[in-house]
Amino acid sequence: MGSATSRPSGTIALDEARALDAADPLRAFRDRFRLPKGLVYLDGNSLGALPKAAAERQRRLVEEEWGEELIRSWNSRGWIDAPQRVGAKIAPLIGAKPHEVIVADSTSVNLFKLIVAAAALAPGRRQLLSEAGNFHTDLHIASGAAELAGLRLDIVPREGLEAALGPDTNLLLLTHVHFKAGFRFDMAEVTARAKAAGARTLWDLSHSAGAVPLDLNGAGAELAVGCGYKYLNGGPGAPAFLYVAEALQERLVSPLRGWMGHAAPFAFTDDYAPAPGIARFLAGTPPILGLAALETGVDSFAGAPLEALWAKSIALFDLFARLVEARCAGHGLACISPREPERRGSHISFSHPNAFEICQALIADGVVGDFRAPDVVRFGLTPLYLGFEDVWTAVERLRAILDTGRWRDPRFAVRGKVT
Repeated sequence: MGSATSRPSGTIALDEARALDAADPLRAFRDRFRLPKGLVYLDGNSLGALPKAAAERQRRLVEEEWGEELIRSWNSRGWIDAPQRVGAKIAPLIGAKPHEVIVADSTSVNLFKLIVAAAALAPGRRQLLSEAGNFHTDLHIASGAAELAGLRLDIVPREGLEAALGPDTNLLLLTHVHFKAGFRFDMAEVTARAKAAGARTLWDLSHSAGAVPLDLNGAGAELAVGCGYKYLNGGPGAPAFLYVAEALQERLVSPLRGWMGHAAPFAFTDDYAPAPGIARFLAGTPPILGLAALETGVDSFAGAPLEALWAKSIALFDLFARLVEARCAGHGLACISPREPERRGSHISFSHPNAFEICQALIADGVVGDFRAPDVVRFGLTPLYLGFEDVWTAVERLRAILDTGRWRDPRFAVRGKVT
């Protein structure tokens, strides 16, 4: 690049990006992850990077705990307590008490459990309300749960949610940070508005936990779910977590009444009695390999102040946006993510008629972002391990692809299975 005086306004040089990395208080956390040399990974909001400690943890689990101690490891190695133990480690990241979070099943299954359980608390209210354009799996799960619980699923645009809340609203189902553009709800404000209407709110934290400031207790939130494989770095298909506020736990009963959610799982009785507290939302035998990987991912946050994570996310976003404006002007990229930090999550998205092809060209050039239909290219800003030089490099490669028109290569238009 040229000198500071000849550079486009708002951009920075490579040495300046490296200086930002050198001054980054979170810089050392990058060494906790395996990041392939030469690859700029901007998809940690879909699948987090591999913690270096995970491979050794899995080796010990397989060779020693499973291989040598076998079934004894349920007690001797604490397997049986893993859902509660890992849930308690997630709790500080989402502003919850340790006994309000448990790891179990998938986000989809946990959504189903909480929708059906919560619906039973207000049998006279028939509306399950959600946002049009919410993550599609959430709406699919909601439709099935609504049918079984005798609810009516109403899906309305975001601007129509407040008007749709009323005396018939049983549950408001929302994703805290939108998966596509990154818009973030004010959790405290929305929760309070729903409570004023006599409804409860169920939050999906999948694009929030581990990157965005969360204070479930402070916001008065009662119900939430979240996945383990995005910012929490738990590995592909990692177990998910669910949150139920302490005051509500004894009033809810899971519709999936498996033996691990029983008050006495090893009594082997025919009748069902829910376990006390959050444990009643367990169902089948815990997946220990997945739980161990997730625990390693969550442990990677040890020593990282949450306020520092969010401050770095803001700085990464601002740098990305400024560089795209300065270096990629005139190519039709439009930032669709909110510029105000309090209104967004930790990714930045751009619309473009050829977003798919641009995304594929970037991947071929060693910059892994992702495409979201119909016209969005999205870049995850994982503050625990992403660097400012990564952002600089990603935008430079994006600029080159746009300037040369390399995205027009026919191979980048082939649509198969993509992330």
